[in-house]
Amino acid sequence: MISLAQNTCVNRNSFQIVSVNAKGLLPVLFFAASGVAQAAELKVASLHPLIGDLLRQVGGEKVEVVDLIGANGDPHTFEPAPKDLTAAEGAAIYFVSGMGLEGYLPDLQAILAGKSRIVEVGATLPALHGACDHEGHNHEGHDHELDPHWWHSVDLFRRAAGVVADELSSASPQNKAAFEANAAAYRERLDELEKWIKREVIRVPRDRRKLATAHAAFQYFCEAYGFEAYPVQGVNREQMPDAVKLAALIATLKKEKVAVIFPEKESNPKILQSLTRDSGITLGAELVADGRGMTSYEEMMRGNVTAIVTALGQ
Repeated sequence: MISLAQNTCVNRNSFQIVSVNAKGLLPVLFFAASGVAQAAELKVASLHPLIGDLLRQVGGEKVEVVDLIGANGDPHTFEPAPKDLTAAEGAAIYFVSGMGLEGYLPDLQAILAGKSRIVEVGATLPALHGACDHEGHNHEGHDHELDPHWWHSVDLFRRAAGVVADELSSASPQNKAAFEANAAAYRERLDELEKWIKREVIRVPRDRRKLATAHAAFQYFCEAYGFEAYPVQGVNREQMPDAVKLAALIATLKKEKVAVIFPEKESNPKILQSLTRDSGITLGAELVADGRGMTSYEEMMRGNVTAIVTALGQ
C-alpha cells in the first residue's frame, strides 16, 4: 500500500494539495489560497444603520458596504461633511432611507458632484403621512408630509430588498443572479419574522394595543400590526412639547386608558418621567426606533416586539 505521507505533493505555485494513489495523482483537498483576500467587486455607502444591514444581506461577498453613519448614528441629525466621505471614496452608490428623512441630500449631491449616484431606498415604497417637525434642517427638496420611518413595516423592508437588488444589479450586472438570490433568501427570512410578529401580537388584547412612544417613529408598525400610536414627540427628537401640549397629551392618555409608555434610546427621560408621574402610566422597556446599536434589522424588530408584548400582553 502506498502511504499518504510518502506520496503527498504540494504545488507551491497554486497551494493545491494532491496525493498519489495507485491510479495516479488525484486532488484530495480542493483548496487554493493566494494569501490575500479578494476585494469586493462593488463598493457602496450607507447612510442609515438599517440600510447598511440590508445592503450586506443582499450584496453578500460581492459588495463592500461603507457604513458612514455608524452603528450608533442618528439618521435624523446626521449631516455628512466632505471629510466624513473619505472612507467611501470610490463608492458607486450612496444609499439613503428616503421619504424626506435626510434633509442634507442637496448638500450631499453637491459634494459628490456627479461622481456617485444617490439612491433613496424608500422613495418608491407606499408611505404614511405625518406632520414634519425637522426644525433647523435644510428643507429644500424635503417632503413635509411623509412619515419616513417605513422600516417598521416588515412588508416594506421586504420590498426594499428588491429595490436594493435592482440597484446593485444595475451597478454590477455580472452579479445580478447573486444579488437576486440573496434578496430572495433574505425575503424568506423576513417572511418568517413577520409570521413570528403576528403570532406574538395576538397575545396583546385589542383594547390594549395602544402604543405610546417617545417620538412618532412607530406609525408603520401600528398600521401593520393593529396598534394605535400615541407619540410624545414628533417624527424626530428635536422638538419638545410645551407645557400645554404635554398636559393635553396626559389627558388623552388617561382618557384612552393607555397602560404603558415606551422610552427609546436617546429619548428625553424627564418628559417620560413626568408623564408616568402625572398619569400613573407604567414605563416600559426601551424601544429602538432607527436601528442604532443593533446588529441587524431582525434583532431590532424582535427586541421591540418582545418589549411591547411583554408590557401589554396577557
